[in-house]
Amino acid sequence: MRHDSADDRAAVREFFTERAARWDTRFPDDGPAYAAAVAEMGLRPGDAVLDAGCGTGRALPELRSRVGASGTVVGADLTPAMLDEVVHAGRQSAATTLLLADVARLPLRDGCLDAVFGAGLISHLPGPDSGLSELARVVRPQGRLALFHPLGRAALAARQGRQITPQDIRAEPRLRPLLAATGWRLLSYVDEDERYLALAEREPV
Repeated sequence: MRHDSADDRAAVREFFTERAARWDTRFPDDGPAYAAAVAEMGLRPGDAVLDAGCGTGRALPELRSRVGASGTVVGADLTPAMLDEVVHAGRQSAATTLLLADVARLPLRDGCLDAVFGAGLISHLPGPDSGLSELARVVRPQGRLALFHPLGRAALAARQGRQITPQDIRAEPRLRPLLAATGWRLLSYVDEDERYLALAEREPV
């Protein structure tokens, strides 16, 4: 779980570079699930929110609608080709800024964010503990973290032709202590066929 090398990051970048241009056409019906997950974060007008591992930016318009014109929406991704697709899809206007950045090494100051949204994020973090610790660094105390996927663990495993296992980092018995060790407190956990959503709160420093 602590592996977090340049080779690990290069492998993640290669994986998503190969898929970036086809990503939205592979998953065209996920929009409502994204909107529902963002709605549960409790964002308010004027909030500052990060879409960590934003991919093609599917969450950016919904995040913008929640924080309003006075809010800040930052999209960050490790893969240049994914950020190119944000622009290609016309979603860049929903973001205050787009960052080509490693989630474990964000160019953001301590406590500058109210919330983080991460779709499919945790399974692709080369070092989940270092990534979650970095997200905790940039979020204010009692800020929110949403770890989301439009499919639950069992449904996703079936689509990928594999079996669900207790070792999955997204399983609640594994996720809860990982969050606690990196500055977060798990508030709620939903793992259903049609969505996965773990909501956490930044612990006081």
